[in-house]
Amino acid sequence: MRTFVPPMHLLSKSTYLRGKQCPKALWLYKHRPELRPPVSAGTQAIFDSGTEVGLLAQQRFPGGVDCTPEHHYDYAPALAATQAAMAAGAPVIYEAAFQHDGVLAALDILVRDGDGWIAVEVKSSTRVKEQFVEDAALQYHVITASGVALNAMHVMVIDTSYLRQGAVDVQRLFKLEDVTGQVRAMQPEVQARIAELKAVVQAEAEPVVGIGAHCDTPYACDFKGHCWAHIPAKGSVLELTNAREKQWELYARGIVLMKDIPAEEPLYTSQSRQVDGWRYDRSIVEGERIRAWLGELRYPLHHFDFETVMPAVPLFDGTRPYQQLPFQYSLHVQTTPGAEPTHREFLGDASGDPREALVQQLLQDIGPEGDLLAYNASFERACLRGLARDLPQHAPALLALAERVKDLETPFKKGWYYVPAMNGQSSIKAVLPALVPALSYADLEVQEGMMASLRFAQLLRGEYTGDMEQLRRDLLAYCKMDTLAMVKVLGVLEGV
Repeated sequence: MRTFVPPMHLLSKSTYLRGKQCPKALWLYKHRPELRPPVSAGTQAIFDSGTEVGLLAQQRFPGGVDCTPEHHYDYAPALAATQAAMAAGAPVIYEAAFQHDGVLAALDILVRDGDGWIAVEVKSSTRVKEQFVEDAALQYHVITASGVALNAMHVMVIDTSYLRQGAVDVQRLFKLEDVTGQVRAMQPEVQARIAELKAVVQAEAEPVVGIGAHCDTPYACDFKGHCWAHIPAKGSVLELTNAREKQWELYARGIVLMKDIPAEEPLYTSQSRQVDGWRYDRSIVEGERIRAWLGELRYPLHHFDFETVMPAVPLFDGTRPYQQLPFQYSLHVQTTPGAEPTHREFLGDASGDPREALVQQLLQDIGPEGDLLAYNASFERACLRGLARDLPQHAPALLALAERVKDLETPFKKGWYYVPAMNGQSSIKAVLPALVPALSYADLEVQEGMMASLRFAQLLRGEYTGDMEQLRRDLLAYCKMDTLAMVKVLGVLEGV
């Protein structure tokens, strides 16, 4: 008997969702893949985390047959393995693959339910989002059209109320949300869209689709570099701060540059400040307010910054999914205004929960006097209060530290100090190059907090394959730069 080899599919659930977001993105993905930039290390780490969650979720339904294809560009073996597993009476199938009329769907978990089946799609999110239901609706269509009786369609997400104690309890880590009614109601829409997107894929010419809010909703499109090539790198209305769709209204009216926004255009104060910077090269320095704010700082001043991890699957007892866990800090301490700072730092050894050792050293490094100066201080306050909650033996001291935190972002967020190079932003990554261009993150191997978090999480899980000592040096250099940047920025304010 000849083995049936299914024809190549035109759509998968990922390309279906891509096309729903933007038909042009789907066409480019199929016909001009070279226009996509390489996947960044940070994005790949996020993908890897999702894969880890998916594998762990399988333990919720143990004893399954794994039909994962050896190569993701060849699903023929997975399709055949799925049919064989179903025929053999498998109670659970992982990565079950189905194809109908040129559309492929690979399901995370398929569970036998009497004479039918229950489909389960796993997400590393904490709630069921609209795009997850759309994903499930496409899968429901392909699976049922393949002749499989689906009794229910579920989306499995992470339950943030779960508190780890001992081994991970997958029954409590995950929760199932029944979306059967929603996906069944969406079937006419799904079938119509499949026909539309097949036509897009088979078209010879790139669809004419303008840029818009859809370029970043629900996901940032990886073809923006191609479609946005006509947008200036700096000074466009698409960079308008606190825009709330105002940028697209202006763009639709043919206004591309902020300097060309009409003078009578109604704008928020922060937007007017940004636009006037481009239109007139106008800076703002409200010296009296800045000096009053500086006068309230109490020395010794501790320039302070935490780095944290937020693992989807709790790594330590007493922690919850996606809980902020500080693993590193940097301190630059100034005894008087303008004094040369001394530096202190901590980085967990990645052998276990770093928080106890971090807190012990932190309480030694910060004395009983003086303010803690952070940038976007609500984050550092929240971390200190979280540590106080989870390490009650240190709670009084940690809560006292939280009360001493002040925010270096205040003069910039309130608009007391503004230069056009800040481009409407008040984050340290915008303020530092505008005020202290000689100091830069560009030469660092770790240049932003997400990468620091992802890399340390890999160390904790024993998944980092590079030079661990070099990574530790890179993490220390990055966090040190954050607080050194604060010292330099404060120095600029002190000079007004």
